[in-house]
Amino acid sequence: MPECRLLLISDLDGTLLGGDSRVSALSGAIISDLTRRGAMISVATARTPATVEPLLSGIATTPPAIVMTGCSLWERGERRFLNPHLFAPGLATRTAAEFVAYGVNPFVYTLTAAGRIIVYHNGGRLTRAEDNFYQERRGLELKRFVFDTAEGYAAAFEGTMLLLGIGDTESVGALATALQRRPEISISAFPDIFNPRISYIEVFAEGVSKAQAVLDLKALTGAERVVVYGDNLNDLSMMRVADESVAVANARPEVLEAASRVIGPNTSDSVALDMASLFKGAR
Repeated sequence: MPECRLLLISDLDGTLLGGDSRVSALSGAIISDLTRRGAMISVATARTPATVEPLLSGIATTPPAIVMTGCSLWERGERRFLNPHLFAPGLATRTAAEFVAYGVNPFVYTLTAAGRIIVYHNGGRLTRAEDNFYQERRGLELKRFVFDTAEGYAAAFEGTMLLLGIGDTESVGALATALQRRPEISISAFPDIFNPRISYIEVFAEGVSKAQAVLDLKALTGAERVVVYGDNLNDLSMMRVADESVAVANARPEVLEAASRVIGPNTSDSVALDMASLFKGAR
């Protein structure tokens, strides 16, 4: 039987990452071994390269990673963004004002000419959820935060890739409903996997989604079949365009229902073990 060009793509948090929000030693070893044997394995995450790279440190993968919920591909070897999607001039400014009107102060992610991300936030004192988010990401090589500088915040709206809001689930839900009427932007809203009272909202330029990024990566790699793994609401779009969609047992009910099949939880190396089984069957 001829070999099938199989592309395996996993979400990170709650899916490939274990209960400690890390890739286990066993999962990392399996993925690296599969890659050396010719497997095409990638990730599709809401994270930026600034946290993706430390999480995948020492783990071999060859196709570009899908980062920032599909806003861009990331070439790990060359450490560069591929085809990032930026807001049209003025659109980020208007959209950020709507965030503030709903009591959600956005983190504004901008891409510099040198390919580095600068994140601006002008909401005064951070909420506990915002501060937790920041503390986990401060001091990273590929990302810098700038707080409460009017001049810098104005500059933030040049080269904007993402507006990220973190707030109580009710406020974020109301904001998401209001923004859904705007065809010139793409929206992803989802609850925190550890605390459903807190939710995240990501707003990108029109057409950005994990689904479109998966299709782009499929075309780039020449894959004939794509299998994706997920657990949260922002994985649903890529599950709809994949040849096979796999949910981990700890996934949200909506994801479990949408999946082609369900495997074990993220705490049991389930994704990496399933990838090994699929790769063996494809050869």
